[in-house]
Amino acid sequence: MSPVISPIETKRKVSLPSDQQADGRTLGSDEMEAVCQAIKSGTLTSTKGEYVKQLEQGFATRLGSPHCYASSSGTAALHVAFAAINPEPGDEIITTPITDMGALTPILYQGAIPVFADVDYRSCNVTADTIAARLSPRTKAIVVTHLFGNPCDLNPIMELARARSIPVIEDCAQAFDAKYQGKAVGTIGDIGCFSLQQGKHITTGEGGLTVTRDDEFARHIYLFINKAWGYGDPKPDHYFLALNYRMNELTGAVGLAQLGKLDYSVANRIAMADLLNAKLQGLDGIEVPKPVPGATHTYWKYCLTIDPKVISGGAVGLAAKLKERGIFSAPRYIQKPAFACEVFVNQRTFGNSRFPFTLARPEAVDYRSELFPGTFQGLERILVLPWNENYTELHANFLADAIRECAR
Repeated sequence: MSPVISPIETKRKVSLPSDQQADGRTLGSDEMEAVCQAIKSGTLTSTKGEYVKQLEQGFATRLGSPHCYASSSGTAALHVAFAAINPEPGDEIITTPITDMGALTPILYQGAIPVFADVDYRSCNVTADTIAARLSPRTKAIVVTHLFGNPCDLNPIMELARARSIPVIEDCAQAFDAKYQGKAVGTIGDIGCFSLQQGKHITTGEGGLTVTRDDEFARHIYLFINKAWGYGDPKPDHYFLALNYRMNELTGAVGLAQLGKLDYSVANRIAMADLLNAKLQGLDGIEVPKPVPGATHTYWKYCLTIDPKVISGGAVGLAAKLKERGIFSAPRYIQKPAFACEVFVNQRTFGNSRFPFTLARPEAVDYRSELFPGTFQGLERILVLPWNENYTELHANFLADAIRECAR
């Protein structure tokens, strides 16, 4: 437990740990020793080595999933999931407009159409109602993104999907160890995807993990990572079009060492967020994060909802005031919805073909703002604060005092 810090100490300017530097990460001697051992083995490819396999087995055991496959990035982890769904050209995959582009372009690479569902403006997560509004006979899969580590309300989403036999892919890139009704996110849908990118709960710089309980999906995921080559098959071949998305042994070694630190990372993120929540509770014009009932938020980032009618300048104004105190926050999270980016607006894909947009229903690529009230309201009001596992009570108190002062 961190020592209790007096209010006087929080008035001083405090340097917040950064997840882009050593002070905000748990990287250390364990990772260095693991990398050294991997190098000494002389085997750096995961097809022959042991570290990536151990990482896969360890993460699968942690989640209670029979299958886990490591890949080269969080984007790759999602791409192999979309490949396992095996969409026909022009099929539709429902997803969120508030996400990283790496969660969207793999859909296009598989010849499918990302169809954007609106979000709840407070959580910026998709809901069963917003998904239902975008369903069509061409819907091949549904992606639910647990944004910032805050789980979507999964029961009604799963009920909706199961009634139509539509597979659900959980994007858990920001939600390591988050729970919903006592179950780990990533294991509730058909496929779960995780990212080991620099700023995540644990990191290898870049890397991904994909889990599933479905044996057929697992087989396709494994093959897609390996250029569709059937390692260990009686008569292996390259069975279909696929890429090399393998994780190397150096990355696997770091990941295995980091996996042992995930409990600490998640527990401290939650503890410091709970402290900050308590200190900001009841502050006029500011809402603290609020998970749906039965969900556990694991705080990849800490996000406030700002009422511009109460707080001068809204999220942007508050961010400017915080910057004066050395706190660099991100109003809006992303500057515009994903569908407003050029790749969607101008349909810039393969050469000048516009494929697969040429196969899309007009309704699937209708990006009028009136269809996305929650998205635009959410982006207007959200303020993303920096967060990582090495925050202490000193940092939480410093943030609380600064936010309260700036809000006045």
